[in-house]
Amino acid sequence: MSGGPVPERGAGAARGGAERDPGLQPERTRLAWRRTTLAATVAAVLAVRSVLHGGATPAGVVAGALCCGLWLLFLLLAHRRITALAATPVPAPFTPPHATAAALCTVALAVCAAALVL
Repeated sequence: MSGGPVPERGAGAARGGAERDPGLQPERTRLAWRRTTLAATVAAVLAVRSVLHGGATPAGVVAGALCCGLWLLFLLLAHRRITALAATPVPAPFTPPHATAAALCTVALAVCAAALVL
């Protein structure tokens, strides 16, 4: 047995310059972003389908366009985060404005899609 120091683990170790734990957390985070993007895509497609098959009213067209715009914005945010996670062993933290924008896009997309379906 070696009597040397034991390397630190946890969040403090990543900030202290120690090598990042090679666990599966980055992969799980990337997959979570992919799943959320897929769910947003399904909601946007169903919203557009609802507009096209339910009679295109001006309000429906606006709501469908809003769903598409929100989906594109969320897709951009997710792509930037996935790229940041893959770029370095220790990715930069997700900033509060980006996190807020992603959460608002998700909620607004769900509300628009639900309004079109109901």
